[in-house]
Amino acid sequence: MDKKIGLKDAISIGIGGMVGGGIFAVLGLAVALAKGATPIAFLWAGIIALLTAYSYAKLSKKYPENGGTVKFVHQHFGNGIFAGGINNLLWISYIVMLALYASAFGSYATELLSLSGSKEIDARIFQTSILLFALLINYLSVKLVGEIESMAVIIKLCILVAFIGVGFYGLSAHPENLHQLSPENWESPMLILSGGMVIFVAYEGFELIANSVSDLKDREKNTAKAYFGAVGFVIILYILIAIVTVGVLPFDQIADAQDYVLAKAAEPTLGQIGFTVMTVTALISTFSAINATVLGSGRVNYDIAKDNELPKYFCHMFWGKPVGFLITALLSIALVNLFNLKSISTAGSAGFLLIFCIVNYIGYKKHKELESRSYIHLLASILCFLAFSTLIIQQFSENRVGVLTALGIIVFCFILETVYKATKSKVV
Repeated sequence: MDKKIGLKDAISIGIGGMVGGGIFAVLGLAVALAKGATPIAFLWAGIIALLTAYSYAKLSKKYPENGGTVKFVHQHFGNGIFAGGINNLLWISYIVMLALYASAFGSYATELLSLSGSKEIDARIFQTSILLFALLINYLSVKLVGEIESMAVIIKLCILVAFIGVGFYGLSAHPENLHQLSPENWESPMLILSGGMVIFVAYEGFELIANSVSDLKDREKNTAKAYFGAVGFVIILYILIAIVTVGVLPFDQIADAQDYVLAKAAEPTLGQIGFTVMTVTALISTFSAINATVLGSGRVNYDIAKDNELPKYFCHMFWGKPVGFLITALLSIALVNLFNLKSISTAGSAGFLLIFCIVNYIGYKKHKELESRSYIHLLASILCFLAFSTLIIQQFSENRVGVLTALGIIVFCFILETVYKATKSKVV
C-alpha cells in the first residue's frame, strides 16, 4: 500500500497536466476571438472536458491496468487501421502540444532577455533550445522530470491563485475596464464557441490520470472524484483568470501583448514586478509541460510501435531510452519553427477533440460493461464532434493554414497506418 497514491495526488496529476503551457499560450487567442465573452469560452470548453472526463473515469476504472487512450481504443477497435490511425493522431497531437508550449516559452522569454536584437529570431532560439534541453533531461533522468513536475505544479498554482486575488483587488480599485465583460462586448455565439474550441488545448492533460488509476487507493470510489476534481478546479481557475485579464486590460493592449498576455495582465496592479513574476511563472510552467510531454509522448510512441501500429524501429533504444523521444522532439522543433501560434493551437485542439470524440463513443458502446449512463457518453461524443466541426468551419476563413494543417495531420495519420499495415502484410 506504500506505493499507492491518494485522491489528492491523482487530482494533482490531472491539474498539473492541464495547467501547463496551455493557458499561457492561448489566453490571448481566446480574447481575440471571444472578446468580453472569454470566460464563457473557457466555460464552454470546460463543459466538454468535464463530460469527456466521465468517459475517462468509467473506462479507467474498468481497465485500470491498461489505462490510457491507446488501450481504450484497442479495447473497442482492436488492432486495425482505424485504431492505429487514432493512436498515431494521439502521438502527433502531443507533438503539436510540445510545439504550442515551446511557442509560449519563446514568446515569454523574449520579454525578459534579448539575444540578437530581433524578437522573432530570439523566440526561435528560445523555443528550439528549450525543446532540446527538455529532451536532454528526459534522456539523463526520468526521476528529475518527476521532481521538476512536482515543484512546478506548486509554484505555478500558488502564483496563479495569487494573480487572481491581486487581480480582483485591482478590479475593485480600478474598475474602468470592467465594462469589457458586459454582453455588448461579446462576440457572436459562433465566435465564442470557436474561441472555446481554439483554446480547448488548455484542458488537455486530465487524461493523464488514467495512467495512475491502477495505483489509486480506493479506486472504485476515487477514480471519478479524481477526474471531476481536477477538471472542475481548472474550469474555475481559467474562468477567474479570464475575468481578471479582460477586466484589467483594454482590448487593444491585450491584442498587442497576445503572446504574453498573462504577464501583461499582472502589470496594472503590480507594475514591472508583477510582469516579471508572471513571465517567470510562464517559463516555469511551459518548461515543466514540455518536460512531461516529451516523456509521455515518447512512451505513447513506444506503446503504439509495440502494438504493431508503427514500425518496430520506434521500439529501438537511443541512449537508453526509446528513439521516439528524439523523433518527437525533432518533429516539434520543425513544427514550432514553421507555423504560428494560432495554427498550432487549432491543430492541437482539433486533434484532441477528435480523439476525445472517439473515447466518448467507446464509453457509449461499452456503457453496460462500464455500468454507466449511456446518454452522458453519447452527449459528450456529439459535443466533441460538433465542437470539432465548429472549429474547422469557423477558422477556415481566417486561419486557413491552421485548418489545413489540422486536417492534413489527421489524414496523414491514417495514410501512415494504411501504408504501414499494407507493407507489413506483404513482408509477412
